[in-house]
Amino acid sequence: MTIDQKIRAIMTATGWKQQKLAEVLKVSQSTVNRWLSGSEPEGHRRDAINELFDQVVAHAPRETSTFTVPLMGYVGAGAEVEPDFEQVPPEGLEQVHVPFQLPDDMIAFMVRGDSMLPMFEDGMVIIVFREQRRPLESFYGERAVVRTIDGRRFVKTIIKGEDGRVSLLSWNAQPIQDVELTWIGEIFTFFPASAIRRESRRIERRGGIQGQLLKSP
Repeated sequence: MTIDQKIRAIMTATGWKQQKLAEVLKVSQSTVNRWLSGSEPEGHRRDAINELFDQVVAHAPRETSTFTVPLMGYVGAGAEVEPDFEQVPPEGLEQVHVPFQLPDDMIAFMVRGDSMLPMFEDGMVIIVFREQRRPLESFYGERAVVRTIDGRRFVKTIIKGEDGRVSLLSWNAQPIQDVELTWIGEIFTFFPASAIRRESRRIERRGGIQGQLLKSP
């Protein structure tokens, strides 16, 4: 797990906000916010985060240390996900295991393509809030999972356009310009393909549907 993933896991497990975690780690709230955005902490700060993670998350009882989130399909990062590519039930196509408890009503998407390398590689699973929690304007300059008005889904950086439209930027591909969004999935955390556990058995019935768990290499 990356440092920002461990910080989010700590906050979820404890119920702490950024300010409280900053007090525990003896740093400023803005420092915690930078770490959550991908900045790397100094060596002794990293050690403190890892130690706290071990205390409140990694050593939690087994029955409370594994959780699942529904996989709702694919999201394009270079490879385009066509409109109506999947007919996905609310419970998802599959269940993805995560090592810590998540806030309520989270969903997952699997990345297709490599236009958002080095952060989002092909096969990576991104976990987002099911419902859009903030207005479009607050996402400018931020990476997010989005759905366009014609039904396509991407993971991109959102840049302000005109008349309520936006441009979607990649790190190593041409931008998608002048599009209208119908939904923005705020990213909570993400996992590389190598970190996803595979199981061949069928999952327990959840919300009236059964499916297969993702399989690891």
